[in-house]
Amino acid sequence: MQNLEELKKVSCFENLMENELEFLSTFSRKRHFKKGEVLFYEKDTPKYLTLLTEGILKVYKTDVKGNEIVLHRFAPTALVAEMAVFEGIDYPASAMFDSDGSVIEIEFSQFKNSFLTNPEVAFNFFRSLSLKIKYLEDVISLNIVLDSTSRVAKYICENKDALSMKNNQLAKHLHMTPETLSRIFKKFTKLGFLEKEAHSYKVINKEGLTILYE
Repeated sequence: MQNLEELKKVSCFENLMENELEFLSTFSRKRHFKKGEVLFYEKDTPKYLTLLTEGILKVYKTDVKGNEIVLHRFAPTALVAEMAVFEGIDYPASAMFDSDGSVIEIEFSQFKNSFLTNPEVAFNFFRSLSLKIKYLEDVISLNIVLDSTSRVAKYICENKDALSMKNNQLAKHLHMTPETLSRIFKKFTKLGFLEKEAHSYKVINKEGLTILYE
């Protein structure tokens, strides 16, 4: 049945029986998107529980100066913005695809009535919400509490792919100019925290970086 195999991969649904998954698939639909297409805008009213099955989805806000603040980049397989759906509030941010991708949308009112009475499904669903809250707290800490040097150090230590990103991409993600990021990298190199490679850097003293933000 359509979407059945992809629904099986979601942790919230891992304990469902085959017939329950088949029923779930009857009120779900799959949608495909191109890179740069928007899944939803801030202040849209959600109706579906959204499961990202392919591609990279960027969730972001735009500040008063028009700067884009990336809150999270989702990779498959992940539930997206389930807190807004569950609380019945408008989306607090927008979501755009960083690559071609697809989602499965599950009609939430039907899901709520049919599956949130299942203790295992409800527990996994609320666990997902808790992880999103923790991640949001980390985003706030990274972008508001920490200064630029500490922010870069923390991001490098906690994201193994950080140094494989292009400088302008990483700078945009950390909400600073590429010039500021380059100066911080040079500082870290002089301090012996990083080592310059052909087109990037590698961490040689993670403990030293950690001290900068703890």
